[in-house]
This record gives sequence, structure tokens and C-alpha cells, in this order.
Amino acid sequence: MPVTARLSKRFYEALGEDVANELVDWFNAVDATYKTDLRDLIEVQAQRFDAKLQQGLAELRGEMRVGFAQLRAELLKWMFLFWLGTVGVALASVLTR
Repeated sequence: MPVTARLSKRFYEALGEDVANELVDWFNAVDATYKTDLRDLIEVQAQRFDAKLQQGLAELRGEMRVGFAQLRAELLKWMFLFWLGTVGVALASVLTR
């Protein structure tokens, strides 16, 4: 929603209609330019942030995959050891009867 600048009636009387309108138009043009520049700057910063966020998430996913793979290997090792122990105890109890 554009906001147009207006000057007081005294300003129009002191400068005249044409000069006051030209000044108002200049203020509005400067305001529009600053708004456009700010919008462009915000878009660029948002794109940079998005790129950094995506990169960080990709790195985190990679680290998590490695961590989960290591955890899985560790769990499989311990599961095998406990299974082997259980079989050993079961065999020992059967053989000692």
C-alpha cells in the first residue's frame, strides 16, 4: 500500500503549487526507490540464509547417517556377543545334565 507524502497548506502557499508538487513527487520517488532497494536486499539476504541453512542441514544429515551407521554396527556387535553368551550358557546347561 503506497503512502504518498503531502505537505502542509502553508508550504504550498510559500513555494507555490508547482514547486511543492515537484518536491512531493521527489519525496515519493525517493521513498519508492528505498523501498525497492530494501526489498531487494531482504531477498538477497533471505536467499543467502536459505543456502546456508540447506548446506547446514545437508552436513547434519551426513553426520547423522555416519553416527547411525556406527551405532548400528556397535549394536550388532553387542547383540552377537549376547546371543553367543546365551547359546553358550544354554549349551553348558544341557551338556552338564
